[in-house]
Amino acid sequence: MYLLGLGIYLPKPRMRAEEIAERSGLPAWVVREKLGIREKPIPGPEDHPAEMAVWAAQQALREAGIAPQEVDAVLSITEEYKDYPVWTSGSHIAHRLGARRAWAFDLNQKCASFIAALAVARGLIATGQARYVLIAGGYRNGDLIDYRDPEVRFMYDLAAGGAAAVLGPEGPGLRVLSTRLRTDSSLANAVLVPVGGTREPLTPHNLDRFRLVVTDPPGMKARLEAVSLANFLAVVREALEAAGHTPADLAYLALLHMKRSAHKAVLERLGLREDQSLYLEDYGHLGQLDPILSLKLALERALLPPGGLAALVAAGVGYHWGAAVVRREVRHGA
Repeated sequence: MYLLGLGIYLPKPRMRAEEIAERSGLPAWVVREKLGIREKPIPGPEDHPAEMAVWAAQQALREAGIAPQEVDAVLSITEEYKDYPVWTSGSHIAHRLGARRAWAFDLNQKCASFIAALAVARGLIATGQARYVLIAGGYRNGDLIDYRDPEVRFMYDLAAGGAAAVLGPEGPGLRVLSTRLRTDSSLANAVLVPVGGTREPLTPHNLDRFRLVVTDPPGMKARLEAVSLANFLAVVREALEAAGHTPADLAYLALLHMKRSAHKAVLERLGLREDQSLYLEDYGHLGQLDPILSLKLALERALLPPGGLAALVAAGVGYHWGAAVVRREVRHGA
């Protein structure tokens, strides 16, 4: 299976480190240097998640040279916080694109959703159920952050945007060699929006609590410190082993946005240089879309040469870790 085209949509408005500092009470240098945020895209009035997914998908289809009518399946990785509640965004994306013969569904594993979608798409293509698969999603969980809450400081980077990838059985392109996923279910309820579901329906009296919260800050901190880095490293190594490679073979690591020290720690433990990855300090965290953004930026900046191997790595609350290994294959003589 090959990634044939990638698309990114980023809203024009930006929130800069200074504004985050003003809202949170943190020094601006802490936002920039510790949290690793110089600026991040935030949504304009028309930047709804599924619409941003459509705009990114249009770009990905053009890059792949695939018409919407050729798409067999649309996998939406649009975040649960989207245009409408209790709604299937995949069918909306297919309709808006004109992918009239595609069947569609939504897939959500929080910020690890793109890796999970790659695994699903690989199965669909390998079994002949689809020839061309579109993965597309939009994200604006930054709306759900209360900058006055220090317990969600690690999520101050949440941003807004759309991203998409077109996949098919033949190259050239980015050949998907393997995917691996891990879950630590002990952290299933660590981060959530406490109102708006069946446990506590939304009312006029609890609207101010419709935001992301950490339910057990000390417990989550202790558990993540014990397992997070190890699981990042494990899924990368497992995906590489499945592809017949080791970290030494990597040309590029597409790593989601995280605090600067954690980013450096992952690179160091894998034996990679800082110039073998891009730190997304001007983009913030686009959730499950980070691997697509990082990979597209790497291609634009010539950080992944022909024949080069890249690993895509993500983690999402719940808690999930995922990695995929791809190799850039070009036509002979190109």
